[in-house]
Amino acid sequence: MRRGRVDLERVNRAVDALELPDAIWKTCPWQPRELVATGLRQWLRCCGAALRDDQVIGMPSHAVDEAYARFLHHHPEGGAPAGADHGAMAEQLRRTVVAWSLVARPGERCVLWDLDARVGVDQPWGVPDEVVRAVESAVTTQ
Repeated sequence: MRRGRVDLERVNRAVDALELPDAIWKTCPWQPRELVATGLRQWLRCCGAALRDDQVIGMPSHAVDEAYARFLHHHPEGGAPAGADHGAMAEQLRRTVVAWSLVARPGERCVLWDLDARVGVDQPWGVPDEVVRAVESAVTTQ
């Protein structure tokens, strides 16, 4: 069990210090890069929370997925190995919202939920506002 081994503050510091190499932009043509880079960093911070809590989370942004296509290993909808059941993508995305609630800095807005629509991805992924609000509300009342 991984619980307790991942220090979220340490993850945040490492992600803040991370220099994103030019290679990640070869498969990610969307602009502005700064917005996609923010999404990348927020995603990595969510991954830290997911690792700490031994959870599988969903990828809410095609642009972020493309930027890390060669570096970040995950299973897209229907692509998990036989016998692995991490729930439907909708449930994984809900867990991503929960992970964000654990790593968000005061007043920080998550760009992942609507990043694809903002950068012009043809078939945007994302998490609808009503889902984000419902999950955040459930998290704060528990």
